[in-house]
Amino acid sequence: MSTNITKLVVMLEMQNAMNTKVHEQWFNQGFEWYRAIWVECAEMLDHYGWKWWKKQTPDTEQVILELVDIFHFGLSLRIDGKTSYQALAEQLDTELSQPQMSDDFKQTLEVLAASAVADKQFNAKAFAGCMQQIGMDIDDLYRGYVGKNTLNFFRQDHGYKEGSYIKVWNGQEDNEHLVEVVKSLDTEHPDFAKNVYAGLQQRYPA
Repeated sequence: MSTNITKLVVMLEMQNAMNTKVHEQWFNQGFEWYRAIWVECAEMLDHYGWKWWKKQTPDTEQVILELVDIFHFGLSLRIDGKTSYQALAEQLDTELSQPQMSDDFKQTLEVLAASAVADKQFNAKAFAGCMQQIGMDIDDLYRGYVGKNTLNFFRQDHGYKEGSYIKVWNGQEDNEHLVEVVKSLDTEHPDFAKNVYAGLQQRYPA
């Protein structure tokens, strides 16, 4: 199994686990993952900059975070409860290796959004095009995805749903702590996700 496929399998497993934690019968709920994709695309466009009447500089770090969020929703659309993670990962790997790009990032992003709106699908080729045009590779995606997914689990375990979760720790938002934790770890370690969780736990003001 290639490294990329292994990472995609891990992300698919983590996505199913997260969705199950939120709702045990999530398969049957008909959640509109496609809608989450196009809404995120619109938010990302603001971070990238599209207003021709004023000077804007792309906030690349925020764009990458939004792409990671979109991948969460894209994986949720692909998981059907029947197809194995291995088969899904192989299909995704094929599509991600065939980036579909328009003239610039904004137009490629619109292709991704259009597929979500019109076809209610996750267009992995357009997603790969966005990744390429923003300078992001599969390792960046994996690192960002595992980090954010683990933070989502951490939030749920510490009262996020009940409203008791503390989002600012020692003057920094949890997202900022996450970035620091991830940077300090070996992303190729088989227990990367567990190590991220442990790093967050050490910093959380219990």
